[in-house]
Amino acid sequence: MKHIALLLLIGSLAGCAPQAPPQRFAWITGLKPEKAEYYRQLHAAPWPSVNQMLKACHLQNFSIYEREIEGKTYLFAYLEYTGKDFDADMKKMAADPETVRWWKETDPCQSPLPDAAAKAKIWADMKEVYHLH
Repeated sequence: MKHIALLLLIGSLAGCAPQAPPQRFAWITGLKPEKAEYYRQLHAAPWPSVNQMLKACHLQNFSIYEREIEGKTYLFAYLEYTGKDFDADMKKMAADPETVRWWKETDPCQSPLPDAAAKAKIWADMKEVYHLH
């Protein structure tokens, strides 16, 4: 009986092991005025398959915010990554036909910042300067 209790205790403690905190990512891009309403409509009712792929790639707390600055509209994206290999998960997402189809709708709505455009990217990386736990 002692052995069973010990095994149960060890098993329950193993399930309580602390997980690494998620990695946080933030990006920024422009939003083309003539495509802004379409972009908003897409995100008001995102395709379930795209949301499922985001979750399958270990993304959580994914939000996109919109802000006008000096007459130009920008999008700010924030997400948390809980997986072990971000690059592999991003390749998995990029290989998903439904996600690729979604990007064919959303990418033309966006206007990359110069540093992102120079790298043939839509979203420019942002650097975290503060985080309250």
